[in-house]
Amino acid sequence: MTATETKDTEIRGRRYGDAAPARGGTRVHLVGRGRDRGQTAIEFLGVTPLIILLCVALWQCALIGYTFSLAANAADEAAHAGAISEGSRGHACRDASEKNLPKVWREGMKRTKCDDSSGLYKATVKLRVPVLVPGVFNLPMTIEGNAASPLEAER
Repeated sequence: MTATETKDTEIRGRRYGDAAPARGGTRVHLVGRGRDRGQTAIEFLGVTPLIILLCVALWQCALIGYTFSLAANAADEAAHAGAISEGSRGHACRDASEKNLPKVWREGMKRTKCDDSSGLYKATVKLRVPVLVPGVFNLPMTIEGNAASPLEAER
């Protein structure tokens, strides 16, 4: 038997005073048990920054996806409002593009482009992507949403 292996009966017989004491009268100790204390905590502390970095990256990806969704929806609403407007189509288009946007994205929005051509009313909305916390800082990249709606016949 090596120094790191032991039989349960040998330890029990010596330590707890069983009727059958260990053979040979020698005690066998497990090597290295005391040195491993706290190792899991240290390994967890080493991995924690990576876990936090992964969570931050996932959150930023979610903000980019949400910005894509907002830009597409704002462009769709703007194109529809411009197509059915009886008055100033451009004004109706710009108002509709800002109508349902959250305040933070509305403040970072670039000018909405609206125009009618070949029987379609087209709208292009450009939004800036916030970094981690909406309203604090925006990335220099913009997300563009495009939409078109058929022009309604004027009465």
